[in-house]
Amino acid sequence: MNFKIRGENIEVTPAIREYVEKKISKLERYFAETPKVNVHVNLRTYSDKSAKVEVTIPMPNIVLRAEEVHEDMYAAIDLIADKLERQIRKHKTKVNRKLREKGSVNSLFATMVEEPEAPAAEEENELEIVRQKSFDLKPMDSEEAILQMNLLGHNFFVFTNAETNRTNIVYKRKDGRYGLIEAH
Repeated sequence: MNFKIRGENIEVTPAIREYVEKKISKLERYFAETPKVNVHVNLRTYSDKSAKVEVTIPMPNIVLRAEEVHEDMYAAIDLIADKLERQIRKHKTKVNRKLREKGSVNSLFATMVEEPEAPAAEEENELEIVRQKSFDLKPMDSEEAILQMNLLGHNFFVFTNAETNRTNIVYKRKDGRYGLIEAH
């Protein structure tokens, strides 16, 4: 694992860097071989003395992502490690079930590629795009797309429907259930 740790309103000291790497590296025990991935960690402090930690780990078949706000930076890092561990266990359970049903795991999840944030424009414009993301649309069914959406913590997810080979969108409704939009 290659760590990319960035601090906002905080200096990333060697002690903090070492603590983050130690905690997140414990996730390696869930993999057959150590994944060669970039671990993006963003540490941020606020004027009210709280700290926010965001961790994103884009992997070939899944994106692990968690964020936590706490008064103590080290406690937030501990909570992040626990969240990521739960995501991995949940993912492995679902993958094992899908493997038994379908026999393959290679195309179950999309890999997100995050673009850097665009610089803020001098003029305020309500329709201005301030962030852009791109990702590969890999074939999957709607249940797998919902799982990936929930793992990312988003309220919608765009994917290629494996049965129709068309672009679809799953989204979380206000009533807690899910919707599906099919493009024609």
